[in-house]
This record gives sequence, structure tokens and C-alpha cells, in this order.
Amino acid sequence: MSVTLPLEESDLRVDAATAGPWQTVVWNDPVNLMSYVVHVFREYFGYSPARAERLMLAVHHDGQAVVAEGAREQMELHAQAMHDYGLWATVREAGTP
Repeated sequence: MSVTLPLEESDLRVDAATAGPWQTVVWNDPVNLMSYVVHVFREYFGYSPARAERLMLAVHHDGQAVVAEGAREQMELHAQAMHDYGLWATVREAGTP
């Protein structure tokens, strides 16, 4: 015999919070060279030279750039990969400043 319990309001909030989309954000730092950041974006994400440079310039001039958007788990993997390359990255819900 199976029993179906009603969803709690907190369960609905959790589902909505993980639904996404989410973003991986790379932040400016005083350590990494601009050419290295371009290299990372090209190597890891497979971005074209122009796109990788455009994102690097956003990081440099604006202090941050959204480098990927999608499901939360995938964005967390991207952020961890950026950390492995020595870049500062975070995950945030899309639409969050």
C-alpha cells in the first residue's frame, strides 16, 4: 500500500529554486593574465577566439562576465572547473545582479 502525501510549501520553494536557469559568473582578479583567461575560455568552453576575448574583456572592464547559463548542477561543474584553472567563479540564479 502506498500513501501519497501532499506537497509542503517548502517543497515547492525548493523545486522552484533549482529549476533555473542558473549562470556561471567569472570575476576579475589581480592574478591571472588576460591571455590566460582567454585560453581557459577557449579550452574549457570551446569558445571562438572572438567570444573568449569578448568575455575576458567583460571580466576585466566590468569586473565579471556570465560565461555559461543552464541547469544548476552543470553551472556548479563549470564553476568548479574555473576554480581548477585558478579563476574566481560563482553560480547564481539568472536574473540576479
